[in-house]
Amino acid sequence: MKVTVVGAGAVGATCADNIARKEIVDELVIVDIKEGFAEGKALDLTQTTSLLGFDTTITGSTNDYSKTAGTHVAVITSGIPRKPGMTREDLIGTNASIVKDVATNILKYSPDAILIIISNPMDTMTYLALKSLGLPKSRVIGMGGALDSSRFKTYLSLASGASQNDIQATVIGGHGDTTMIPLTRFASCQGVPFSKILTPDQLQKVASDTMVGGATLTKLLGTSAWYAPGAAGAAVVESIIRDEKKVIPCSVYLDGEYGESDICIGVPVVLGKNGIEKIVELELNDDEKTKFKASADAVRNMNNVLHEMKVL
Repeated sequence: MKVTVVGAGAVGATCADNIARKEIVDELVIVDIKEGFAEGKALDLTQTTSLLGFDTTITGSTNDYSKTAGTHVAVITSGIPRKPGMTREDLIGTNASIVKDVATNILKYSPDAILIIISNPMDTMTYLALKSLGLPKSRVIGMGGALDSSRFKTYLSLASGASQNDIQATVIGGHGDTTMIPLTRFASCQGVPFSKILTPDQLQKVASDTMVGGATLTKLLGTSAWYAPGAAGAAVVESIIRDEKKVIPCSVYLDGEYGESDICIGVPVVLGKNGIEKIVELELNDDEKTKFKASADAVRNMNNVLHEMKVL
């Protein structure tokens, strides 16, 4: 089995590192546009082989997609972060061009590849990839919900003292500070609802901390996070490659589910060898439905920029 990670920056390299360490695939290819960068990351990772005890073959490539031929899953992390003075249209326009070009090159050599999108704005880039390439909706997946749910579990653990490994918690909605929806009503620890473990005020703080989880790290680090995003991308890859059938929240195309259509947004899905094998529809209450609709409206508003700029 073969996986390609496009973008050898902090997130892409961390994702590749996790994939290699866990021996999820036999062959891993890292691609970057910067001359020698992917080759350097691949060599550096390869030099950990005997230290960490894995056998994954790692190859780096400077924009030569022929080396990605036969890829089963491709992770796209390419793009630029928003900079001071930059409008969202600038960010979307630049990253849309990058993501579309990368995805096209991947499919040129691996027409059956499943695409995992990490590039921001993630829901919009997932929608772009799906709409512009004409792929089945099962093969285009945005990573955001996996990361947001992991952060949700972290804050629940910090608030309660429970092990994250015993916590079930899901975030749905758009992958943004104001659009994600931590489902506190569904969160539990070994079957015990967190509503019986934490106070309503504590649960509200956990939800608020989760929503600004990425911004909190950016403020602390001076740049975007990479350990958790990279690990989240690798977790999505693993469930697909190993046909684990795990339920992981991801940004996927909805066609009537949750009352929404023609949009990619975060909901729980079953991930297996075919990509998205099932969309899990949770029974939301009225408040959760209202929040989800507002989130979808915000994501759709972002998607409209693609049409305004004639990217789609």
